[in-house]
Amino acid sequence: MITFDDIRAAARRIEGRVLRTPTLPSQALSRATGADIVLKLDNLQAVGSFKERGAANKLALLDESERRRGVITVSAGNHAQGVARHASLLGIDAVIVMPRFTPVAKVTRTAAWGARVVLHGDNFAEATAHANELCEREGRVFVHPYDDPEVMAGQGTFALELLEDAGELDTFVCPIGGGGLLSGCAVSARALRPGMDIIGVQVENYSSLSGFPGNEVLPPGGPTIAEGIAVLKVGRQPLEVMREHVSTVLTVPESAIETAITMLAEGAKQVSEGAGATALAAVLTYPELFRGRRVALPITGGNIDSRILANTLLRSLLRDGRLLCLKMEIPDRPGVLADISRKIGDAGGNIIEVSHQRLFTTPSVQAAELEVMIEARDPEHARALEAELSKTYIVRRA
Repeated sequence: MITFDDIRAAARRIEGRVLRTPTLPSQALSRATGADIVLKLDNLQAVGSFKERGAANKLALLDESERRRGVITVSAGNHAQGVARHASLLGIDAVIVMPRFTPVAKVTRTAAWGARVVLHGDNFAEATAHANELCEREGRVFVHPYDDPEVMAGQGTFALELLEDAGELDTFVCPIGGGGLLSGCAVSARALRPGMDIIGVQVENYSSLSGFPGNEVLPPGGPTIAEGIAVLKVGRQPLEVMREHVSTVLTVPESAIETAITMLAEGAKQVSEGAGATALAAVLTYPELFRGRRVALPITGGNIDSRILANTLLRSLLRDGRLLCLKMEIPDRPGVLADISRKIGDAGGNIIEVSHQRLFTTPSVQAAELEVMIEARDPEHARALEAELSKTYIVRRA
C-alpha cells in the first residue's frame, strides 16, 4: 500500500513537469448548493486532466533499459494523453490503445503528442486485452492507468496541493473510475486532515462499488457522458486503499452529470468533461449530505467533445425550462406566423428554431402544424409564454 512519503516523493519528482493548478472558491456553486464549494482545477493541466500526474511519476522512475523498450498503455483518453506527453518529453516511444468509442478530441490530442494510437475494442476491457497482447509481443513496459502504486502516488499529489492551498475542509468528493485518483488522494487526505470525510462517486452504469465497503458488484456498463470513469471494475490496489480510508461511495445519474457540466460552465466558468463533473453531480444529487459544509471538488478533466458539450448545454436548458419546444395547431392562412412571432417577442421570448408542416401532420387541409423552439428566462417565464400562445392557438409541449 502506498504511503504519504511516496506521495511527497512523487511531488518532488514531478515538480516543474506538471502544473500546480489553482484551488479556488466558487461563490456561484456555493449559492446554488448550500455548501461552501472549493474547486481544484486540473482541467487546466497541459493535457487537460489530472492523469498526467501519475504518468509523469511512473515514467520518471523508469531505468534506461525500460525507456529503450518503450511503453504501452490503455486508456479512454486522459491517461493516454498524459503518457504520450511525458513519454515525448523523455524521448520514450509510446503506444496507446484506446477503445473505439473514445471521443475524437481525445484521440487527436493523444496522437498530437507523438504517440502511436491503436483503436481497438468496444469497451475498456477489450482494449486492455489487446494492449496486453501488444505489450508481450513488442516487449514494452505497461503503464497501467490506475492499478499501479507509482501512478497512484502521482495522482495523490492532487490532494497534497489541494490541502496545502485550500485551508480547512470538511469533505473531499472524488470521482472513481479505476480508483487511482481517489486512492492516492485518500492517503494524502488522511495524513494531512485525518478527520475529513472522503467520498467517492460513480456513475450509475459503472457503479461497481454500490455496496461499498462490502462486496463489489458487476455493473451493466453502457454509454455514459462520463466515459473517463467508465470502468467496470476498480483496481485491486486502489480498492485496498479505499477500504481503509474512504468514508462512502455515492452513485449519480447521467442527468445529474449533465446538469453539473452546465453549472460549471455557467457558474464557475469552467469547461469540464463528464467524469470531471461527477463530484459536483454528487453534491446536486445528495444535497443534504453537503449543506453547510466546506466541500472540495476536483475538476479532474476538461477534454469534452465540442458537440457533446453543446448538446449537453441545450439538454440542460430544456430540463431547466429555459428552452421549450411547443407544437401548435394553427390555421393555414397569411399572417399567422407573424402573429405568433409577435406574441412571443412581446412576451420576452426568443425564437431559436421554427418548423412549419402543412401536408402530413394535420387532419384538415385548412390547418398546419407549427413546431417552435423558444428560449425563456426561467421556468416561470416559459409557462407564461405557453399560456399567452394558448389563448389563441392549440398548444402542447413537444
